[in-house]
Amino acid sequence: MKHHFALSSVSAALAFTLAVPFAHSEEVASINTNFRITGSDRVVVEAYDDPLVTGVTCYVSRARTGGVKGTLGIAEDPNEASIACRQVGPVKIVQPLKQQTDVFTASMSLIFKTLHVVRIVDAKRNTLVYLTYSDRVVSGSAKNSVTAVPMPAGVTIPVR
Repeated sequence: MKHHFALSSVSAALAFTLAVPFAHSEEVASINTNFRITGSDRVVVEAYDDPLVTGVTCYVSRARTGGVKGTLGIAEDPNEASIACRQVGPVKIVQPLKQQTDVFTASMSLIFKTLHVVRIVDAKRNTLVYLTYSDRVVSGSAKNSVTAVPMPAGVTIPVR
């Protein structure tokens, strides 16, 4: 009976994960910052279209570690990241938004560090605020960046 319950819980979690849209990144640019024969350190700029707010794209710049460890995916990337979100087309909110939710996460090390982009609804100002920060299993990082996208006239943010 326990085994059946565990499978049901996993199935429910998977179904929930698949039902919640999540942003995917698209690399826009990459600039080498520290040349290495085995692979340079670089700053990448990635675009994330908000999956529930069409017409809004977030651009995140962050450092990526090169070298052998970076190539193998076992290097730990620095905590620094910057974000700028903009209206890039007509805004349409697909469904009511949570007050605060992760719209994107990306690994910054093999298992211990994650980059987050969080959407926060400022209903009083009819504005979407996006925050980027990184966390660790042991402790979070105080380094963060924030940007805001005011909704155009005629678009009101529905909150659930």
